[in-house]
Amino acid sequence: MTGDIHRGSCLCGSVTYTITGPLRPVIGCHCQQCRKMTGHYVAATGAPRERITVTGDVTWYQSSPAARRGFCSICGSSLFWDGQASSTLAVMAGTLDGETGLQTQGHIFVADKGDYYEIDPSLPQADADEHDLTTQVP
Repeated sequence: MTGDIHRGSCLCGSVTYTITGPLRPVIGCHCQQCRKMTGHYVAATGAPRERITVTGDVTWYQSSPAARRGFCSICGSSLFWDGQASSTLAVMAGTLDGETGLQTQGHIFVADKGDYYEIDPSLPQADADEHDLTTQVP
C-alpha cells in the first residue's frame, strides 16, 4: 500500500484526516477503557504521526498517564488513541472512508473482554498489551 492516501472523518464531518502511505494492520483492544469509550471494543490501525494530517478540532481526553484519546466534540466520534511515548498514532479503523485493504491481525487485553461476544480463535490474543502487535510501524 505504499503511496496510498487514506482519508477518514468523524460522523458529522467536522474532523477529517488524511494518512499517506501504508497503515498498520488492525488490532482489536478489549481493555476496559476502550470498551467504555466505544460501547464494545476498539478496532484500530495506525501510522507514524508525521504521515497524518488532521483538519478540524479534535478534543483530547487524558485517559491515563500514558495515553489520551481524541474525539469530535460535536458528534462524539472516537477517532484516535495517542500513546504519547509512541511515534505512531492509532486511528479507529471504522472512521476510515472506503475500502482499506486492512485485516485484523490480533487482539489485546482479552482478559478484559466482555462476556457477550467471542474472539476469532485463529487470531493471536494477548491478555494485556502485546508489543509485537501494537508497535508495528507500516
